[in-house]
Amino acid sequence: MEEKQKKTLIIIGIVLFVLMIIIAVLLIINKNRNSSNGDNGSGSSIIPSGTTVELAYWGLWEPTSVMQPIIDEFEDKYPNIKIQYSQSTFTNYESRLYTRLQQASSSNDPAPDIFRIHNSWVPKYYSYLSPLPASIMTTAEYAESFYNTVVDDFTAKDGNIYAIPWEIDGLMVYYNKALLAEVGAQKPPEDWDSFFELAQKLTKKDASGRITQSGLAIGTSRNIRHSAEILSFFLLQEGVNVIDETRTKVSLNTPKAQAVFNTYTNFARGDTAVWSPTLKTDLEMFFSGKLAMMIGPSWRTFDIIEAAPTIEFDTSPLPQLKANEEKIYYATYWGDAVSKNAVNTDAAWTFVKFLAEKEQQMSLYSNASQIRAFGEPYSLVELNGELLGKTYVSAIAEMAPYMKSWQKGDEMSVNAAIDEAITDIIENDMDVSAALKKAEEAINAKIGVTNK
Repeated sequence: MEEKQKKTLIIIGIVLFVLMIIIAVLLIINKNRNSSNGDNGSGSSIIPSGTTVELAYWGLWEPTSVMQPIIDEFEDKYPNIKIQYSQSTFTNYESRLYTRLQQASSSNDPAPDIFRIHNSWVPKYYSYLSPLPASIMTTAEYAESFYNTVVDDFTAKDGNIYAIPWEIDGLMVYYNKALLAEVGAQKPPEDWDSFFELAQKLTKKDASGRITQSGLAIGTSRNIRHSAEILSFFLLQEGVNVIDETRTKVSLNTPKAQAVFNTYTNFARGDTAVWSPTLKTDLEMFFSGKLAMMIGPSWRTFDIIEAAPTIEFDTSPLPQLKANEEKIYYATYWGDAVSKNAVNTDAAWTFVKFLAEKEQQMSLYSNASQIRAFGEPYSLVELNGELLGKTYVSAIAEMAPYMKSWQKGDEMSVNAAIDEAITDIIENDMDVSAALKKAEEAINAKIGVTNK
């Protein structure tokens, strides 16, 4: 009898074991099926089955011919998510975008679901943006994927991330190779002291002291395209903390900030001046071969190639202060954000993340390179090495790990006030403190309203 009971228990045990295996296999199959449904583009985990979502995407620099192949790939993967891309002109882009997000959509001019924002805009656009969901990308994944400045720039005061970049850019030095060769220099020096010495060597003046060839476009605002950004770079290098934690107040009229403005404007004053407010713009001077070095973002390359194809030029990283233990460069770039009123924020963020993935970044770069000198420099840290050694953009790759910026919010108003302060000092002979007090009041009056 005992032998029979033992056999029965063994059989029951075997049956239970088999059942457990079957259940485990079924669970694994079901899990894989669910995962596959999300990966193969059915969109079941993003939007309800059987529905289609159409998302309006406002781009800036990339024409449809560059973007559409990537959009087609996305729609193949997610057939029930459709992307309507339109390239916007930069003129009035910011004001139009801000107005559309403030107002209700209309059939004549609907607000976009996805759009490009500058890395300094987050405080101004904060209340109109959808935060990046952890289900799309965690904070840890984001920090691992992108440069430190990206994390800082696109993280709002609530700790959430509000944009994903598929490019990185910043200020760099453009130099005329032939002019540098005339004084025995192959490229600009890495430190400011040597850099300024070279700029002086490259500056030529007539008998009356008027500059006929400039060594460096710096010191003024009206005839320098990126003067406010260059000045902002100076502030960062000197460790000046301009804006408070709320992003609604700046402290510009301080001894350290005053010293920075004096340093900047001194490049265009006195016997050692290398630039003048009476000269043509930095671009015009560079095009004509009368400017040895200027500062600007990578996309200025296209302007030079188009307007002055015979000039041999290259780019290099911004000079550094010898006193600083760590390198500091200036970031100015764009990312894609999602409206909080998007028809489906998860679907929109899925697309934005898709654009920033390695394969798409490389495809976008390749597509753009077919119609111009190069594409948008990669924002992914893992692709940094792909840009090192490339003409024009190698400098961006060198600087990217050390780039910084600050969240101006209403960037245009802040930059305008900085530019006016420079003009007040250099052209209107205004006391530095008075000029910065005026700029500080103008900025705070503006960002106190716009920045959230």
